[in-house]
Amino acid sequence: MTDIRDSNREQYVCRFPKRENDFRKGAFAVVIDLHLHLDGSLSARDVLQLASLSGVSLPPMPDGPHALDTLLVAPPGGGSLGGYLQKFELPLSVLQTEQTITLAFRSLIVRLSRQGLCYAEIRFAPQLHCRGGLTQEQVVQAAVTGCAQGTEACGLPVGLILCCMRGADNRAQNMQTVALASQYLHRFVCALDLAGDEARYPTNQFVDLFAAAHQEGVPLTIHAGEAAGAESVWTALRCFARRIGHGVRAQEDSSLLQRLREEQTVLEMCYTSNLQTGAAASAEVHPLARFLEAGLCVTLNTDNMTVSNTTLHKEYLRVQRQFSLTDEQLLQIACNAAQGAFLPDGEKQRLQHTVQQNFLRWLHQDTDQSEC
Repeated sequence: MTDIRDSNREQYVCRFPKRENDFRKGAFAVVIDLHLHLDGSLSARDVLQLASLSGVSLPPMPDGPHALDTLLVAPPGGGSLGGYLQKFELPLSVLQTEQTITLAFRSLIVRLSRQGLCYAEIRFAPQLHCRGGLTQEQVVQAAVTGCAQGTEACGLPVGLILCCMRGADNRAQNMQTVALASQYLHRFVCALDLAGDEARYPTNQFVDLFAAAHQEGVPLTIHAGEAAGAESVWTALRCFARRIGHGVRAQEDSSLLQRLREEQTVLEMCYTSNLQTGAAASAEVHPLARFLEAGLCVTLNTDNMTVSNTTLHKEYLRVQRQFSLTDEQLLQIACNAAQGAFLPDGEKQRLQHTVQQNFLRWLHQDTDQSEC
């Protein structure tokens, strides 16, 4: 982790944007989302368009697309990961053709660019898009095409993370995903993940997948410490994970926290989502600020923009208010994301330079300090 306190420390006054509109105007276009699921981030308008193209029937919507919110958006808190995952059924139903997959990626990338992001890594599970007869390779190729179209349309660089899925009878599909991650590595594909219901299907059941991916040279991030305890994170580390998806329950084991700090393992934390799934029982006990103060490599991400009714800018504003984070700490989170990206070292350094320089430029602008 590059410590931004080593230089320009005196510059960091309380000037972080207080309104989401400040981000949209480009005042703080430095944020990076490393943990973003395609199917959980389709807008209601995307779902309407893709349903029409797919021939998927939707319920009557006399009040417009926002009537879909009850089907797409999870409750704000007090839920479970299993309940949260139910909100993916409708988006997945409209993502079963090459055309809709390509359009969905393109639309999401353009939307992220308009929100002011400077880099994003989008993840999805190819095997979940084969219900209509597509092969996983056709799915991945459609995704790569969508990434290329989106990047060409708006200039936002992106990476693509392929997800294996936790389950009891899908080992063959998971091994195929591993093979595709290797085949398409550096063609937008940048890493492999394991997603799904961590409580029902423990991480240690999938060690062979990680070993195969590691042997092929595919970088790994693993969902762990979200719906299962610290042992799940330990398993992920033993399986060569360079990043941990969520990692909230690492707080249950002090020796694990020491290991994460020493190795500067990147934690892809998703504040709003963690409250919705019950990974953190409440905002007060969410460990993001404590992890940051302890020197862990914390990043902040959306997880699922639609299911969690959020944007990356909202996430930054929410954690700032909840934990009274300083501008310096918020910039450290953004720089951690730059360093944690699945990119060559030179590109990561350029990305971090962009983050820091944009922040310093913003410090010298006159910005409305009113609360959002």
